[in-house]
Amino acid sequence: MKKYIIVLLVSLLCSQSFAQQRSRINTGWEFVKHDLGGIWEAVRVAAKGSSESVPIWEEVTLPHCFNAQDAVNPDVNYYQGPGWYRTQLKLENPYSKGRILLHFEGAGQKTDVYVHTTKVGSHTGGYDEWTLDITDAVEAFKKTALYTSQFKGLIPISIRCDNSRDLQMIPSDLSDFNVYGGIYRYLNLVYVPQLSLEKLFVKAETDKDGKAGRVVVKGRFYDPGKVGKASITLHLRDPENKILQTLRVDVGNIDEDKFLAEFKIRSPKRWSPDQPAQYTVEAAVHGEEEYIHKEKIGFRHFEFLENGPFVLNGKRLLLRGTHRHEDHAGVAAAMSEGQIRQEMVMMKDMGVNFIRLGHYQQSRIVLDLCDSLGILVWEEIPWCRGGLGGDVYKEQARRMLTNMIEQHYNHPSVIIWGLGNENDWPGDFSEFDQDKIRAFMTELNTLSHTLDPSRKTAIRRCDFCRDIVDVYSPSIWAGWYRGVYTDYKRVSEEENKRVKHFLHVEWGGDSHARRHSEDPDNALQKIEKSQGADERSGDASLYGGSARVSKDGDWSESYICNLIDWHLKEQETMSWLSGTAYWPFKDFSTPVRPENPVPYMNQKGVVERDFTKKESYYVFQSYWAKEPMVHIYGHSWPVRWGKLGEEKMVKVFSNCDRAEIFLNGRSYGVKKRNSADFPAAGLRWNLVFESGKNMLEVRAWKGKTMLRDTVHFDYETRPWGKAAKLELSKVSSENGIAVLEAKLYDEKGVQCLDASDLISFSLSGDGKLIDDQGTSTGSRKVQLYNGRAIIRVEERRGNSVVGVSCPGVKTVFINL
Repeated sequence: MKKYIIVLLVSLLCSQSFAQQRSRINTGWEFVKHDLGGIWEAVRVAAKGSSESVPIWEEVTLPHCFNAQDAVNPDVNYYQGPGWYRTQLKLENPYSKGRILLHFEGAGQKTDVYVHTTKVGSHTGGYDEWTLDITDAVEAFKKTALYTSQFKGLIPISIRCDNSRDLQMIPSDLSDFNVYGGIYRYLNLVYVPQLSLEKLFVKAETDKDGKAGRVVVKGRFYDPGKVGKASITLHLRDPENKILQTLRVDVGNIDEDKFLAEFKIRSPKRWSPDQPAQYTVEAAVHGEEEYIHKEKIGFRHFEFLENGPFVLNGKRLLLRGTHRHEDHAGVAAAMSEGQIRQEMVMMKDMGVNFIRLGHYQQSRIVLDLCDSLGILVWEEIPWCRGGLGGDVYKEQARRMLTNMIEQHYNHPSVIIWGLGNENDWPGDFSEFDQDKIRAFMTELNTLSHTLDPSRKTAIRRCDFCRDIVDVYSPSIWAGWYRGVYTDYKRVSEEENKRVKHFLHVEWGGDSHARRHSEDPDNALQKIEKSQGADERSGDASLYGGSARVSKDGDWSESYICNLIDWHLKEQETMSWLSGTAYWPFKDFSTPVRPENPVPYMNQKGVVERDFTKKESYYVFQSYWAKEPMVHIYGHSWPVRWGKLGEEKMVKVFSNCDRAEIFLNGRSYGVKKRNSADFPAAGLRWNLVFESGKNMLEVRAWKGKTMLRDTVHFDYETRPWGKAAKLELSKVSSENGIAVLEAKLYDEKGVQCLDASDLISFSLSGDGKLIDDQGTSTGSRKVQLYNGRAIIRVEERRGNSVVGVSCPGVKTVFINL
């Protein structure tokens, strides 16, 4: 962990463009979640509390998302519509002839910006960056009497965001993720001189052997003052920030992108997941006022071998990947830099070396972290489901592809530009024409290679376009939407033969955190063995159709750990495999899954929406992580069950060489790890538990390093009958937060340990339920996990009554 922090600090110090006079505008904002009659309603001033003080604005900080809570509110559709932000800024440009810019790192989905009542610009697209020059409008407002009389030397800024449904805008509302609204990424105030660099395009390349490095630098100037020419000093710095080479160039006719310089370097330090070495190109634009622009780059050489593996810097690298949506408990898309960093470090600690950013361009913070941590990237535009729209729709797709490539061109982590996802999924338009989709996909593929010939193009799940792109990922969901997980290797081999470059992204299945099973593979007995493994129309539904684990399974962590364990075991033996990416790393909200155990949540993550690790996180670590680790399955399984004297399997996930298990202080022997020995790579024991309390301890060794892990649990030997009563108790209270647990019992008082009923929490009084989090312990409506469920309450030093209800059972209450 310490080495990651050092790498991240160095990256933050060196990576930002616009190194001078740039600041985030996070505070001082007000927000209203509906439309206004016009811009005048945002800027007029009335005494607070007066009858004219409408609408009522709330104070917020940026980033901010309309849908921080309602995206997972089990009782409503999430809000899609306009919302307004307003603030007043003290603007003092340090450059005598400089410009004032607002730089949006992302705002959803359509945005209008005003200086006082003057509209200065608009943008459509919720995921790419964009910049507005507000200088002229600011200077014009400063000349009015309002500037000094009413606004006291401050500049009123108003911003309207709108995520209303729009068929002519990507992504489709049929997509399996929310189309969020708000200024949900950082907004920056930037001062630049009259002549500056808008972008530096830096191509760093090396041969397979890494003996020769070449850096080609091109620039795009921002010259609203029509200076017309530029003088620049360019420095190439090594990973220790030492200047290797310096060039001084004079450039004329800067109205277009210009070649600036070429550096050659012998045997550069190559960028890789294990050693993500980053160089820096620094450009100083000389003029009446100097401007400095920095870009981080990396030297690496990669290729996808035909029907074979991925090669980085001349050596095979199995891409061990996952996916990321921009979504988190309590804030939705408005993740802070700290939260983003925590998420990416958790991925790296799990052993990830590859990520697909689904299904849209993501924050520059994410890409910077991928560069510094050593995570290869597939990034894509949000042409996702629904079909193909008209000219406005297609122009947005072209624009967003162009922006994504230009804005993330310099990142050494990026190896693939994604052109679409599930484009074989109709629904938005009356026409679904495969030939027209193929034609537009071909156009995007050509555009991508024109803008950036050095990266590959890819799509996932659109078989009638698989021959257009460089890399293709078909739909393979063995053991979830179709088939059984033991089909995985066979199906993958068949798909690999159909395309030149195969990369399997999206596999796995849902798991309801804290739900466990003594017989997790039971549903596989219902599956027809000839089903195949591709996801088809209706497979995500919990009703109808043929038997499938996604519908007929128990959604337990126990099952998904078996599925993941099998896949990872097989991947180690597939010498031709380029790599895979598990879908996804973290649970995320979605409007198309209201009936899931946590309503409106896609629960396929290996961590919950608040970063709580599921058991499956440790399965990945046991195969992928380099640091020694050991984990007994079942830390969130407080009660196991079975017959007295019955053997029960205990699984240990570890990357250590050997492990010894102890039950209630007695050793049951040492076993060696063998990844071919499923499950748990041979680290499993069949043990007989005592009725009542038990303790498991494991000791694992990797070389001379020894690690321990322990688990405490009860063993229930009594059978239970029909659910008859609920119990609600206060488990703990700390710092004003009470933890409540509901349990379901039969009429004899035995906990119904396989119960998965939907229950509802409610509160009356001074406290507040901590709900609408999209987690197993942060939802007022949630399916039970093994006959229990947890909710947290802000007590607020008052009196409250909390209730819990379940259909067919008497509602119970507790006084706090």
